[in-house]
Amino acid sequence: MTLRLAGPLLLIGAGKMGGALLEGWLKQGLDPATVFIQDPALSEAMAAFATSRGIVASDAPELPAPPAVILIAVKPDVAEKLLPEVEPMVGETTVVLSIAAGRTLESLSRYLPESVAVVRAMPNTPASVGRGITVCVANANVTSEQKRECDGLLSAVGEVIWVEDEALLDPVTALSGSGPAYVFLLAECLEEAGIEAGLPHELAKQLARATVAGAGELLRRSDAEPATLRQNVTSPKGTTAAALDVLMSEDALQALFTRAVIAAARRSRELSS
Repeated sequence: MTLRLAGPLLLIGAGKMGGALLEGWLKQGLDPATVFIQDPALSEAMAAFATSRGIVASDAPELPAPPAVILIAVKPDVAEKLLPEVEPMVGETTVVLSIAAGRTLESLSRYLPESVAVVRAMPNTPASVGRGITVCVANANVTSEQKRECDGLLSAVGEVIWVEDEALLDPVTALSGSGPAYVFLLAECLEEAGIEAGLPHELAKQLARATVAGAGELLRRSDAEPATLRQNVTSPKGTTAAALDVLMSEDALQALFTRAVIAAARRSRELSS
């Protein structure tokens, strides 16, 4: 299905996440002539990409009409500073879609017209390969059409889930927003453990990366619960069982992950306030 909007799209910030979204939109058929990039720190690579696709990119692009969507894809502290600049560009049917971590609907609306439609979203970095997952929450001003537009933009790079309770965005940030870092750490740990067990470094690295990626793909394709997949690999008194006796012992992996996610959620709440 071709991605279409009711008006121009203003992308504020075309870094890693903004750039990933942009590439996803173009692959879904969004007309590049309707996209405008505002980014004073635009990389040479992104500037060249925008030029090659006929996309206007500058510090203050001139739009032919009020944007249908203003997507804020900059760091949280930068987002708050830019909001007063965004306010004059908001039209009657504009929806402001923010992926700035920790910026609440209230904090985003503070510098915008009272009636503005605002959506807060938390994507994650697998969006760069079209395998992201994003959780969204909308304020009361968002119409069904604006929600559809935001859903279309975000689903171009992965799954989209809508929730009504904004408080869920803090644990969402802790689990899926920060989660890719935990998986990369797992690959690091497996690699190092393989080296300690006697494997050459390059072989340990290759095995760790392929195992994490392959197991993730198996999990994605299977309808079985993770516990069932784990049990399918585990023979009684076998090698996997010996390892799981360590990983599943008291205060081991589950306890560590629980403490880690709770710590990240707590930090997200601190940043939100």
